[in-house]
Amino acid sequence: MRHLLDTKTLAREDALRILDVAEDMADTQQREVKKLPTLRGKTVVNLFFEDSTRTRISFEAAAKRLSADVINFSAKGSSVSKGESLQDTAQTLQAMAADAVVIRHSASGAPRTLATSGWISAGVVNAGDGTHEHPTQALLDAFTIRKRRYGADSRGRDLTGMRVTIVGDILHSRVARSNVWLLHTLGAEVALVAPPTLVPQDVSAWPVRVGYDLDEAVGEGPDALMMLRIQLERMNASYFPNEREYSRRWGLDPERFAALPQSTMVMHPGPMNRGLEICAEAADSPRSTVLDQVTNGVSVRMAALYLLLAGERPAPGADDDAQKEDAR
Repeated sequence: MRHLLDTKTLAREDALRILDVAEDMADTQQREVKKLPTLRGKTVVNLFFEDSTRTRISFEAAAKRLSADVINFSAKGSSVSKGESLQDTAQTLQAMAADAVVIRHSASGAPRTLATSGWISAGVVNAGDGTHEHPTQALLDAFTIRKRRYGADSRGRDLTGMRVTIVGDILHSRVARSNVWLLHTLGAEVALVAPPTLVPQDVSAWPVRVGYDLDEAVGEGPDALMMLRIQLERMNASYFPNEREYSRRWGLDPERFAALPQSTMVMHPGPMNRGLEICAEAADSPRSTVLDQVTNGVSVRMAALYLLLAGERPAPGADDDAQKEDAR
């Protein structure tokens, strides 16, 4: 795997490979010594042009647990804020001999530009670009769904037969886009529910069903209900009357949560607006996967970095001796 830029072009076998390696990584995180020597000597740069807490920390933890050296680069307070271009920044990283660059950028397509420009020889991982895609979030969501469905026996399995409903601000959500393509690739049936004003114009080309009534969607009893954050910071117009009206019609309130089947898992990519798109009862329930998603994010990002920088899937127990050596 040379780069991880999106899920739309990610082949099924590559997606399953990442998820299976993530299972291996998750197993290592149950040990007393969580750190592996796999990427010792490699340098991973977190290049964040947009603010982030969860994603940046998750990638940092993933790289460090693989023993890579990590450089965190924030656009604020850097030369970027003084007008430095992406090309100049990339060439600086090339001079530093970065092996992998994890990039989050407000411009859709920036990670692909970085990967294909020839400015840098490092592998590139898209950590979110504009309203385009966020592939590792979709992978960790798929990993979480698969783990909840199959438990320890999930390796090699896809999501055929699973019904996933994604609710909320589809228009501005790179998480929704990445999930639609990946879940479809893995065999799941995907439905979208949102106010008409928050449904993208090109949605007819997506492999999804589109609805506007959350009560109807809840009544269908999906296997997973994924609530999205309302991205007010990306809105330059009024997409719904007010937050109270949005919550009344498209929020997962206590009544809708109670109407869901006990088997339905409730998901949210975070950060959550409690009381707006999701109630506390749903967010804190045993059926919620919110904290699982955070935990699984580290394993999935470990897998992505490993496949980017080391290549082959490790044999079971291959790192045990080296890990013991690290613990001494």
